Amino acid sequence: MNFNLNDEQRQIYEYGGQLAQSYDNVYWRDHAKRGAFPSEMFDKIAKDGFLGIMIPEEYGGSGLGMTEMALFMEGTGNHGIPLLSIVIGPCMSLPQLARNGSDFHKNELLPAACRGDIKFCFAITEAGAGSNSMKMTTMAKQKGNRFSLSGEKTFITAADVSDYCLVVARTSALDKVAKKTDGFTLFAVDLKKKGIEMQRVRISIPLTEEQWTLYFDDVDLGPEDVVGEIDNGFSILFDTLNPERIILAALCCGIGRFALNRGVEYASERNVFGQPIGAHQGVQHPMAKAYTNIEMASLMCRRAAWEFDNGLPSGESSNMAKYAAAEAGIEAVDAALQAHGGSGFTEDTGLYEMYPMVRLLRTAPVNRELCLSYIGQKVMGMPRSY
Repeated sequence: MNFNLNDEQRQIYEYGGQLAQSYDNVYWRDHAKRGAFPSEMFDKIAKDGFLGIMIPEEYGGSGLGMTEMALFMEGTGNHGIPLLSIVIGPCMSLPQLARNGSDFHKNELLPAACRGDIKFCFAITEAGAGSNSMKMTTMAKQKGNRFSLSGEKTFITAADVSDYCLVVARTSALDKVAKKTDGFTLFAVDLKKKGIEMQRVRISIPLTEEQWTLYFDDVDLGPEDVVGEIDNGFSILFDTLNPERIILAALCCGIGRFALNRGVEYASERNVFGQPIGAHQGVQHPMAKAYTNIEMASLMCRRAAWEFDNGLPSGESSNMAKYAAAEAGIEAVDAALQAHGGSGFTEDTGLYEMYPMVRLLRTAPVNRELCLSYIGQKVMGMPRSY
């Protein structure tokens, strides 16, 4: 396991700095405050070829892996320009189509998505199920070789600007299957289909992507919309959930570095009582501790990505990375804010806006308690706690 980056990986990691020359944190904050999707920045990322990092070259991508995807996200986070749309589309949805999609998905949708001509979102969460996906009630009832999709999904990121949604639904009811993980099927759903409505979920966090509830009312789907095998979708869900944990861990590490860089700069320049405040251990040590935790979380994130890319079980590392990075990100932003004093809460500083996002990622998309329960049970061998 080698964490030294090759030239291509280094270029991907450093791309955030190039992107920030045109679309910096000020640009991101302006859009986040308005809940406006940053179309110009997204189009630039598409033009530069980064939407298809995890997609084979034959379908319009770069043929790289989770490691490069995480480096991209961490690198953009380093400059205060985090994009959740990269998580739900290029990281979670598109690789599923490349591995398990139909010829139409691979030859038509993937090239268009890699070019940025169409966008994908991902729908698994339901209000009545939450983290217990076994209890989801969205059903795709089979009628001959077609399906009728009904139900609702909530907290769907960027659904309003997406063309397709990768939807996780039951094709067999929970009380009709031998194992509770049976009966799930994934569908690539065209959001222009009849019977789909959406309602905004208003959250208080400034983000460039809004959250939505999707309502499906007898939406007609065909065999061409199925991703993978009917009733066997749960087995491939982990190909999306572990990458989600990895890439969000990378995002937290990047945001933490961005905040600490701002904190160090301010603490080195701000003079009080005849010397820079960064010379005082009360200011210096919290940021040094946070920096240490960010770098350790980043290493765990890269380990998890390496395991995933090499076909090894990555649940252990993915959960540890997600837990550690969210905690470290919160600690880093908080330490940088404290170093700034009152100026940390001014709009010009551009720092406080990072806090709600990292705090969100302690809770979503999987909360820290479930990460710890996974580690306690699956890794350490303790009794199941839920």
